[in-house]
Amino acid sequence: MIHEPPIDKLAEKIGSKYALCVVASKRARQILDNNLSNTSRDPLETEKPLSVASQEIYDGKVTATKY
Repeated sequence: MIHEPPIDKLAEKIGSKYALCVVASKRARQILDNNLSNTSRDPLETEKPLSVASQEIYDGKVTATKY
């Protein structure tokens, strides 16, 4: 479960909790795929992809677009 950053704050940045779920899961999958394909990854890295994606959304590095 994500405690930081707060889900309500993340949903405000994206637009809705549904959109937050979609954006966060897609970004977490990208992070996971990148880590699996990278043979020189740091084995001590303990942060989960969803936590990284959530922090990126909170920091404004990842946004949702309508198309």
